[in-house]
Amino acid sequence: MATASPSHAALMDEVYRGQRHIYDLTRKYYLFGRDTLIAGLDARAGMRVLEVACGTGRNLAKVGKAWPGVRLYGLDISAEMLKSARAAVGAEARLGECDACSFDPQPLLGEPAFERIVLSYSLSMIPDWEGALDHAASLVADAGELHVVDFGDLQGLPRPAQTLLRGWLAKFHVEPRAALPAAAARIAHARGLRLKSQRGPLGYYQLHVLSA
Repeated sequence: MATASPSHAALMDEVYRGQRHIYDLTRKYYLFGRDTLIAGLDARAGMRVLEVACGTGRNLAKVGKAWPGVRLYGLDISAEMLKSARAAVGAEARLGECDACSFDPQPLLGEPAFERIVLSYSLSMIPDWEGALDHAASLVADAGELHVVDFGDLQGLPRPAQTLLRGWLAKFHVEPRAALPAAAARIAHARGLRLKSQRGPLGYYQLHVLSA
């Protein structure tokens, strides 16, 4: 089984050891587009839904409520965040601690592929974010989909607001991925997937769906 990068795992634990307790309360004010992603999953009972870098489990809990009967799975590199995720979803989801770029889902989660995979505001925190995106795309089951939401180009915001937001995000080791649309297109083509993309208001967030 692949293991998390020790240095990045330790960094994430350091960042979120205290932050995990207030993460969901504070992030709702600037992590937009997450509920739009969940509403667009079109998941049916029995489908396997995996969130890569599931954090506090907030999204998994909402997926379970929005799409009853789905089978929930989550993984995160941070043992600290997984404490909150286990509290949020309990026995409703199977969770694992691992690196998003290299995990083997069969020994970790007991499944080789998933009908729905979610990456929510995680690529902006993963050093090898293109590797994580490609790895997730490789685990999409037949007729499945990979749904991605993250910070956009921010170009619709006034420049001072852009500067302030980028500075704030940097404190948490977050960097908006301007190259995400191009990377999603390249990976979709290489994997034989269809790509549908959406730019959020003011370019604040971006949504991508890679479909088998």
